[in-house]
Amino acid sequence: MLTRDEILAVYAAGPEAVVSLVEQLQQAVAALTARVEALESRLRKDSHNSHKPPSSDGLSRGKKPKSLRGQSGKKSGGQAGHPGTTLRPVEKPDERQVHRPSACAHCGGSLEAVLPCASECRQVFDLPPLSLSVTEHEAQTVRCPHCQACTSGTFPEGVTQATQYGPGILALGVYLQTYQLLPFARTQELLRDLFGASASQGTLARALTEASERLAPVEEAIRQAIHHSPVVHFDETGIRAEARLRWLHTASTETCTFYRVHPKRGREAHEVIGILPGLAGTAVHDAYASFLTYEGGHALCNAHLLRELIAVEEETRSPWASAMILLLQEMKQAVETARVAGATALPSEQIQVLEARYGRILEHGSAAHPPPAPSGRRGRRKQSPSRNLLDRLERHRCAVLAFVYDFAVPFDNNLAERDLRMVKVQQKISGGFRSAEGAENFCRIRGYISTLRKQGLHVLSALQSVFLGSPLVPQLQG
Repeated sequence: MLTRDEILAVYAAGPEAVVSLVEQLQQAVAALTARVEALESRLRKDSHNSHKPPSSDGLSRGKKPKSLRGQSGKKSGGQAGHPGTTLRPVEKPDERQVHRPSACAHCGGSLEAVLPCASECRQVFDLPPLSLSVTEHEAQTVRCPHCQACTSGTFPEGVTQATQYGPGILALGVYLQTYQLLPFARTQELLRDLFGASASQGTLARALTEASERLAPVEEAIRQAIHHSPVVHFDETGIRAEARLRWLHTASTETCTFYRVHPKRGREAHEVIGILPGLAGTAVHDAYASFLTYEGGHALCNAHLLRELIAVEEETRSPWASAMILLLQEMKQAVETARVAGATALPSEQIQVLEARYGRILEHGSAAHPPPAPSGRRGRRKQSPSRNLLDRLERHRCAVLAFVYDFAVPFDNNLAERDLRMVKVQQKISGGFRSAEGAENFCRIRGYISTLRKQGLHVLSALQSVFLGSPLVPQLQG
């Protein structure tokens, strides 16, 4: 801030000095105003108008996140025809208890030898007493009566210690940690409370490592299946491993899930993973620059675009943003209606009409947010978020509308986001992975479990098959 004497000195220096001072102050005000607008825009961002998750909204906003899906028209609760989960009686219960009166409730007479005249049955479903089953393996040595040589019996494969835990308890430990996301200590507590098993953290860690090693061939088969799939969803998120930032990458289909942890976020990681390079199908993603450097089909996540359009609409009140939101939602509804009717594509005339509306909206947006004037400086010119969004909608028009051209391509990238969500929950519970090896083990097992769940297979039984030496291999159709 200038003092009074400094201001008077400028005034005494003449008009040019005053003009120069005012220009400097105007530049400073413009810079501060732009900074304030950028900070206010950042504060206005939440899950409904940006990529931020709902968990970051906090409780102070006092509003519930609004879904972009719209009303389905169905009543809340179970729909007609759904199977339900009502507990049904079984024909042959494990135990039967008869409750017979010994004396008449009215006169007190004995009823011991009287046959019942009616009965009513009720069944209680409960857990049996939980305890570990211990199997002792004895390898006997027998001396041959002919040559006097001794021959010893062999223990079954995997029985290597005097005392050890079997496949069932090891599979349960891995299940609790990688599927139910329990930390080591809570997994120990649950096993101890239910079965009296005092498994150490070392035992649980070795079980994770063993399961990961045995699942390596299955993971490679899943990776290959995804690579040859017609539509693949890609996404990434930051995680902590060894107290450092790492990137968790996922490649997903409707039936398979693949995870990989890498120090990098972009192209270097994609090359190591080996799914996106040479992909013959369509890659669905959120328009991150590294994805778009690869040839082949691309489809952008329209859920991300809708949130960005909402932010533009709220900040600039631009009609073109509202019109584009309505158009994308109409396109989505048109595709869903056609699919329900048994169609495999929209009529070409309808597609032409939708494309023409899309182009007109972009023209209105460009008129409202023209490109910045040349500044004479080298490098890329700084643009407003609205202009950046318009450029992306124009440059990647075919990727935005891929779901209209091909019904096999989804409207959004929610599949990949769902596959990442539970790993983020694990990070919130445990804070991070102690080692890179631990992160890799978790991701390999979690990818296997996610694939099993997508195909409706029993997770715990599959994990037991891993420790029995013959892992259950899911269908690998991508």
